[in-house]
Amino acid sequence: MDSSKEMVKLAFAALEEKKGENIQIIDIQGISVLADYFIIANGNNPKQVQAMVDQVQEALGRAGYECKQIEGYQTANWILMDYKDIIVHVFCREDRLFYDLERIWRDGKTIVDIRDLG
Repeated sequence: MDSSKEMVKLAFAALEEKKGENIQIIDIQGISVLADYFIIANGNNPKQVQAMVDQVQEALGRAGYECKQIEGYQTANWILMDYKDIIVHVFCREDRLFYDLERIWRDGKTIVDIRDLG
């Protein structure tokens, strides 16, 4: 399995473990050089958002993947985690609705079932 798919699966499981809501995976390989996948999720409050990010970082770190950059951790309205091949966006619910990344990246392929990654 390629590393970006493994990272997506690990991040997805970590977000689920911390009760992340509406976890979306968008395959952007054909439309952007930014990354292969976006993962978008939200929590109910800043503490949960930070806990979700901590869990992703721990899971991917254990597997040997290093986060290149994290933005927004202190305010926890929208935290962006850049793992080069995947970018994880964790929002508070209101901010997710406001920024609506799914609409912006609608040309990407939404992965409906994590098992479809192969």
